Amino acid sequence: MPRSRLLLAAFVAVTAANLAANATGGGLAELVTKPLLMPLLAGYLWRAAIERGHRPTRLVLAALACSTGGDVALLGTGTGWFVTGMALFLGAHLCYVAAFTRHGAAAALRRPPLLAAPIGYAVLTVAALVWMWPGLTDAGLAAPVAGYAIALAAMASTAAAHGWRVGLGGALFLGSDLLIATGVAGVLDPPGAPVLVMASYAAGQALIVAGWARHAGTAPPAPITPATASAAPR
Repeated sequence: MPRSRLLLAAFVAVTAANLAANATGGGLAELVTKPLLMPLLAGYLWRAAIERGHRPTRLVLAALACSTGGDVALLGTGTGWFVTGMALFLGAHLCYVAAFTRHGAAAALRRPPLLAAPIGYAVLTVAALVWMWPGLTDAGLAAPVAGYAIALAAMASTAAAHGWRVGLGGALFLGSDLLIATGVAGVLDPPGAPVLVMASYAAGQALIVAGWARHAGTAPPAPITPATASAAPR
């Protein structure tokens, strides 16, 4: 079995252990498993690229590094740790946006049906912020969460340009963070919220990385210019 698949299997096993810890309140197990999740995905991406004879995308590795820091920060309690975690995940989203855009997302999203992705995520983001705004204001987090939400929507939108795996991963990542925000704002706290948050987060990141690994080594599409457009077949 390729080493990349072993690393992916290890990620699945550690994710299952983390979800069980969240479901049962196993604090020590969560402390041990959560910081391992993104490094395992980074190892998978690295090995998958090498096995295909390519270099791994540094921006995606940087996004996973920022996510690891965010995971560790959110193990802490209090507003300071939460804001630190949010800042680190903001860095992760910006790295993803840069990677997705560098590989042609902006051009792809200007054409239907993908044009629906940024429009839909923009509407969802505005609606969610209006819904949560009073609670976020009371928590003193309205402005930072609004800025974070814009970056999150941009990540999910640009992810949609890179196939169903990466696109679904971006959507799940957005859903996970939205569920965290509704809890902070006090507008929604469903049963088993910690498990739902981690399940959607882990699945989202895994789909982004696995989908991206399939593109390993592919060059960004050439920009469309008037010359190339006029030379294209009608």
